[in-house]
Amino acid sequence: MLDVRSVAGQVFVLQLALAVLLVVAAVLALVFQAQDATVREARQRSIVGAETFAHAPGTLTAMKSAHPTALLQPQAESARKHSGLGLNTVTPVVDTGHHVVGRVSAGIRPAKADERIAGQLPLLLGSAAGALLLTVAGTALVNRRLRRQTHGLDPAAMYRMYDHHHAVLHAVREGVLIVSSDGRLLLANDEARRLLELPADAEENRRPIADLGLEPRLSALLTSGREATDEVHLSGDRLLAVNVRPTAPYGGPAGSAVTLRDTTELRALTGRAAVAQERLRLIHDAGLRIGTTLDVGRTAAELADVAVPRFADVVTVELLEPVLRGDEPESGTTADLRRMAVRGVPQESAIYQVGDVIRFVPGTPMAASLESRRPVLVDDLRRSDTWRRQDLEGTQRVLDARIRSLIAVPLQARGVVLGLANFWRSDHADDFEEEDLSFAEELTARAAISIDNARRYTREHTTAVTLQRSLLPQTLPEQSALEVAHRYLPAQAGVGGDWFDVIPLPGARVALVVGDVVGHGLHAAATMGRLRTAVHNFSALDLPPDELLSHLDELVSHIDTDEARAASREAGGRGEGVEETVRPGTGSDTDRARPDAGRTGITGATCLYAIYEPVAGRVTLARAGHPGPAVVHPDGAVTFPEVPVSPPLGLGGSVPVETAELTLPQGSRLVLYTNGLVEDRDRDIGTGLDQLRTVLATGADRTPEQTCAAVLDAMLSEHPSDDIALLVARTHLLGPSRVAEWEVSSDPAAVAPVRAACLRTLESWGLEALEFTTELILSELITNAIRYGAQPIRVRLLHDRALICEVSDGTSASPHLRRAATTDEGGRGLFLVAQFAQRWGTRYTPGGKVIWTEQSLDEGRLGRGPDAADDVLDQWDDVPAL
Repeated sequence: MLDVRSVAGQVFVLQLALAVLLVVAAVLALVFQAQDATVREARQRSIVGAETFAHAPGTLTAMKSAHPTALLQPQAESARKHSGLGLNTVTPVVDTGHHVVGRVSAGIRPAKADERIAGQLPLLLGSAAGALLLTVAGTALVNRRLRRQTHGLDPAAMYRMYDHHHAVLHAVREGVLIVSSDGRLLLANDEARRLLELPADAEENRRPIADLGLEPRLSALLTSGREATDEVHLSGDRLLAVNVRPTAPYGGPAGSAVTLRDTTELRALTGRAAVAQERLRLIHDAGLRIGTTLDVGRTAAELADVAVPRFADVVTVELLEPVLRGDEPESGTTADLRRMAVRGVPQESAIYQVGDVIRFVPGTPMAASLESRRPVLVDDLRRSDTWRRQDLEGTQRVLDARIRSLIAVPLQARGVVLGLANFWRSDHADDFEEEDLSFAEELTARAAISIDNARRYTREHTTAVTLQRSLLPQTLPEQSALEVAHRYLPAQAGVGGDWFDVIPLPGARVALVVGDVVGHGLHAAATMGRLRTAVHNFSALDLPPDELLSHLDELVSHIDTDEARAASREAGGRGEGVEETVRPGTGSDTDRARPDAGRTGITGATCLYAIYEPVAGRVTLARAGHPGPAVVHPDGAVTFPEVPVSPPLGLGGSVPVETAELTLPQGSRLVLYTNGLVEDRDRDIGTGLDQLRTVLATGADRTPEQTCAAVLDAMLSEHPSDDIALLVARTHLLGPSRVAEWEVSSDPAAVAPVRAACLRTLESWGLEALEFTTELILSELITNAIRYGAQPIRVRLLHDRALICEVSDGTSASPHLRRAATTDEGGRGLFLVAQFAQRWGTRYTPGGKVIWTEQSLDEGRLGRGPDAADDVLDQWDDVPAL
């Protein structure tokens, strides 16, 4: 408070000095007043004394005597001495005739007045001191409050603050009002005056708000005292956003502080900010919604879906033809484009519909965009003659649909133009402007990257599919035992390693194979080809299913080991560590058996191998990690026979492969499949098998082709995640009339009767042209069986698509074709068999072996017979003439 630099300190010092001066002046005034009063009193008393002495009864007599002095002098001196007065007053003495006969003089001493004044001084000084203290205390209280209100600021600071606040108050682009609690205007800045069109004296005269001519709703809000936040009110032709807050909570007098914003002037800026924010959200959504799959067409459609209606009313997307095939296109205005998406209007109302091939006319905005690789804007299609060159009738339909504006943007990624995106707006929205070009270009650039990724994937997928299909059977071999239909569907995620096969075997038998290799892409397809080739090679040895899968498992293990070693050497050369391979479990779900990421082996492959024998209608099956088959009986009953499951290929090790045998009636359907048919992300294998059972049971009389179609229609998901291989085979039996069988004793004399019986059978079958060669073949084979084999010895003839001769015995020793020396007595018979038979071979059975031959039924037309035999024998100059 005593800081003289502050406003409160300076006011205090001034008030204190003024109070002291006032007290001193008051004391002096009192002293002079008391002194003057004392003198007047003494003078009055002197006059009274003189008058009294002059009118005393003896004074007049003494004055008229001969010696007045002698009579009056003693009395006057006595009175003077006793009064002690120093102040004289002269009073005349007159007679009855009003003649002055003398004078009387009286007075008082001035010392008596001074003493009286001195006696009053303590009271005067005490009163002055009390008044001074009271004044100082009051001044201190007043200045303490003033100090709080000014926050101890000095006058210069307060002056600067006032100027600053005044400048800010009137410079802000927001109206400010202070309204008292009784609804009067206390303060208004320049912006508030402008927005509300206030009169010049509105603030100075503290006019009521109700008298300012404002809109009733706005006036009611300003005088209500309630809080408000961004309430929009009309003021003239303006829409004002009004905020009202009370001033009392901040220590000021009761009232309201009001701010005003002109929303009409901010509307354009707000609109641009909203558009920018919406486009940021659209770009974000585009990143999430475009490119969800590696499908070129779907990615193009996703671009159109994102842009309509948030950026354009209609969107069309066209891609260059090579892009659809996965090839890298050559840009040019004359290139063919295919429309992939139309959004915003029905397809039938578009000039070109999805799937149509388009070649844009040079000079049109679309052709210009493709040629320049830059977006092209047509703000008003009605005034564009170049746009109408493409199709006068079609473009007129577009104008009739009230489409008014266009942006054509090339889809380009990594420097390659992939197609064109066209954004259209109708007259319901604002026309496209120059600033829309950059956004359209950014949006299409994001989509183009996804389309290019899909294109490259399409190229790899097409390559893999081509490889896959080239490795799968192109046509099924001719055979009579089974009527077979098949389906192969690659997964959308990429071609996998599923395969099937139908392999004719000796004895009119047929092998059915279904397999699956874990993974997708070229490696899976190549692996499938390797396994299919191995199965064919092992089948050529006529191995039973269990032995074939054991050999296949061993082969896969060797392949995996070799590739793992190669990967280790390569990683060692780069100085990298080699992670130990984690082998999958032994289940039938190959999707769960994933090979190590760094491996290129075959670990995880599965296979089911079945051999159907049409004479007895018997099927022998074995499976390595693969789902079991389904059997549809002629009466429509569906069963899933129990087939022992072995570990997936490459994981079997020393685990033996077990087989199962089924006897199927004529007309039964054997259904083999891969796990992609019955299991996916949204369906477990149990549910899939139940669905398969239901589908197969609903059509007992379906053909294999119809069965394949019905199964896929019912069970194929919209986006299959794995390959699907399906094989349906309907069984046929080789009738007894086409089978002939004889028991042969170990006596060489038994050869002739059996041979004669065989010739009679051939005659009954109408195969007389084959009698000579058949007799020669049977003679050699039966003779060898009697000479080198053991009982039981059997001969069987099968009349199928070829004539099949089988001679079986109880030994496992197999004859070998060789060139006999000139001194050898034997060794030429098997050579003759090989020359006269179309095919021949050995099949081992649990009880021995079977030597079989096949002869074409058209052999008679080829001129083979005795003369042909001579031609064969002539090739051997060391063979004696017969």
